[in-house]
Amino acid sequence: MSKTFSRPDINPLLEYGHLHFGENKVQEAIDKWTDIKKTHQNLKLHMIGKLQTNKVKFVIPLFDYIHSLDSVKLAEKIAIEQQKKSRKLKIFIQVNIGNESQKNGLAVDELQDFYKKCTEELKLNIVGLMCIPPQDQQVSKHFKQMKQLNEILNLKELSMGMSEDYMEAIEYGATYVRVGSKIFGARI
Repeated sequence: MSKTFSRPDINPLLEYGHLHFGENKVQEAIDKWTDIKKTHQNLKLHMIGKLQTNKVKFVIPLFDYIHSLDSVKLAEKIAIEQQKKSRKLKIFIQVNIGNESQKNGLAVDELQDFYKKCTEELKLNIVGLMCIPPQDQQVSKHFKQMKQLNEILNLKELSMGMSEDYMEAIEYGATYVRVGSKIFGARI
């Protein structure tokens, strides 16, 4: 995650050949990445944060991945905007794996029907699931459940784990981890 870090902070990674970067604020990403993506065509930009439907029209042209699909309304808006712009993104369904009222994401028992609607009716390119497990609990049980859910849906990608627990996430099959503070240091 390169959120809150500026171009001078990102340049060493670009020069090294790092290709995947995550952002969670649409306007910050537009300001930061529009020009960079013109000169770095292989770069892949991931929308990690909560995505509001009114921002989807800005996300589709710039981003390559969305990690936070969490409602039918958002899925429908993404489908419409992708069709308008003739561009398909790789999308992760966000699962509220800890059933926390303050977090976004689908409840586990809604997942299969939602996945079916997204893939069959809306023709979205769902590549995997994403979660942010509860901070005050052992993450391994949540990572294990996410792996099982991903396998049930026969999905190849799994987005979970952050700087403090990414190694454990990888043990449970994570293919995308968010390790911004391990790379950039603490955010101010």
